[in-house]
Amino acid sequence: MRNLVHKRLIKSSFTRSSRSNPSLPFLLTSKRNAESASQAEEEAETIVFPREGPEFSYGLNWALASKGVIVNDKAFSNLELSELKQKGATSPESLSGLPVHVRGSVTGGASDISKAQFGKLLKQVTNHLSSISNIFVHDGAVGSPSKCDAKVRVISDNPTAIVSLSNVLWKTPSRSVSHDSCPLTIYVATSVSSGVGDAIGIGTQANNGFIAADIERLSLVLCGKAFSDGNGTKQALAALSEPIISARGGIPLSARLLLSGDSMIVLFASKDIIRSCADSLLSADAGVILSSQGVAPLFPIANSCGSNLFKLPAAVILVSSDSSGSIPSVSKLSPGQAAYHFLAGYQNGNFVPAYRKGPSSIYPLELAKALLLKLKDNKISAFLVNVSEGEKTLSGMDIINLVESTLSKNIPPFHSKGGDLQEKYKTFLSEKFQELPKEFSF
Repeated sequence: MRNLVHKRLIKSSFTRSSRSNPSLPFLLTSKRNAESASQAEEEAETIVFPREGPEFSYGLNWALASKGVIVNDKAFSNLELSELKQKGATSPESLSGLPVHVRGSVTGGASDISKAQFGKLLKQVTNHLSSISNIFVHDGAVGSPSKCDAKVRVISDNPTAIVSLSNVLWKTPSRSVSHDSCPLTIYVATSVSSGVGDAIGIGTQANNGFIAADIERLSLVLCGKAFSDGNGTKQALAALSEPIISARGGIPLSARLLLSGDSMIVLFASKDIIRSCADSLLSADAGVILSSQGVAPLFPIANSCGSNLFKLPAAVILVSSDSSGSIPSVSKLSPGQAAYHFLAGYQNGNFVPAYRKGPSSIYPLELAKALLLKLKDNKISAFLVNVSEGEKTLSGMDIINLVESTLSKNIPPFHSKGGDLQEKYKTFLSEKFQELPKEFSF
């Protein structure tokens, strides 16, 4: 059946091309004898093809074929929720902690997967999607500003997966994915063999599935129930989208957004700190795009419809945790200091470069350099907030109040209170990064 469908696509293309380009049949017949050419032309003229409709589109079928998926029977594209339910979609469950394998990550937090292993996995998944009767396609984007977002196409064997992933992606205009120069592709194989992970040698033992991404291929594979792991999926999508967003003028940052009055604040903090004050944030999901147009979240925020691009932030705030007494409760940073403390991401004895533990395709130092330029060029204020003083640790509304106070008070410049913390910063960063720009300073 797969070969027959593929031949149908080829014949369709030939028929339409020969009518629009009279020289094409001549070029083809120059390599054949007259009798074969006449027969070929006669067959092309007498073949009858089905009309395009919600279940069949020549353009979509060719696009899917370019991604290795040959439509066996029907392909349903960008169905509404009610239509997905008619096709059998149910309310997706919520999972967490599934294995995430990312090839091409330059930071920690991801399991290794080789080029050969991902290639073998992708072949098995595309063969699976090409063998089933109905596949479902959904188009969306990572990031809401259209000038620097990353377009995404989902190809799934299950309508419930489409429901789940449509909540992870921003809506995007019709045909924008097909016209994009480098879209991401998500392959969802819920009914592929449960032993596919072991078969390709990545050693996953997860009963519910796993997540695998290849930054070079701009591809994400969700096997089993992996589409239900929203955090893992977002983590992989963030890493995949970073090169595209960066190339289009945006800075992808592992931060959250806080709206204080009419002012937007970009907030960098650890997961533990964010968890205590998540209700006050626009979204608890890590990931924003800072660009010349403004700031926007990577993933949809609650009660949102359409694009959400906010004006440039009034402040960038780095939340640190230091119980040694070396860091003041709140202080103002120069752009160079902000870049330095951002790069270190200090959290009470531990360093988290760029405040990101998950996989990333951009070196933290490059992000720090880009952040430095953005702060300088747009005159955005930066502050360092310490939520730990001795044995006392702030949480919840205390943190929010302290953060918001930076906009309404005259905050003194940052000066260390002593101790050996500065030397710890220097030792860590010199070992991690070969050479820092001169503007970077503690």
